[in-house]
Amino acid sequence: MRSNIHLINKLGFLSIKKRFELFLPFFLMRVKVISLSDDWDSVRMLLPLNWVSRNAAGNMFGGYQASLADPVPAIACIHHFPGYRVATKKLEIDFIRTGNSDLVLHFDFPAQTLATIASELQQHGRATPCFDMHYTRADGKVCTRIKNSVAIRPRGYLAPHENRENEHDH
Repeated sequence: MRSNIHLINKLGFLSIKKRFELFLPFFLMRVKVISLSDDWDSVRMLLPLNWVSRNAAGNMFGGYQASLADPVPAIACIHHFPGYRVATKKLEIDFIRTGNSDLVLHFDFPAQTLATIASELQQHGRATPCFDMHYTRADGKVCTRIKNSVAIRPRGYLAPHENRENEHDH
């Protein structure tokens, strides 16, 4: 999958929105980028309800929602803090209402969160911010709330438990 990202990024003649839509997992889910700010501080993406994404009850699979929501904050953090290893640490999903239509993912990167991350990276060399996102249905009602915690670490960082596991392997 990494080669897909590298290939897409070389297509500089395409807009960043179109390149994001061509990212293989999103392409297969038929995701459409509605809006994407240049600084990745605001993202709106359409997740279509279709025969593949529809569960037995006719609503959006929760796994589809999780798959789209998972990487968005991490990618935004990579754009703001290049040179760090960034990955989703924890994803919490609260299904408030059924996703009975196409859904729109709403992600915003608050300026205060950006400042807090920068301060934590300067003081501690790492940060684990939490981002709130949500999906809205075609009727405008929020159907899903998401909390996504992102681990921002220096390249080559190993958590203490990773060091212990490696010691047992030898």
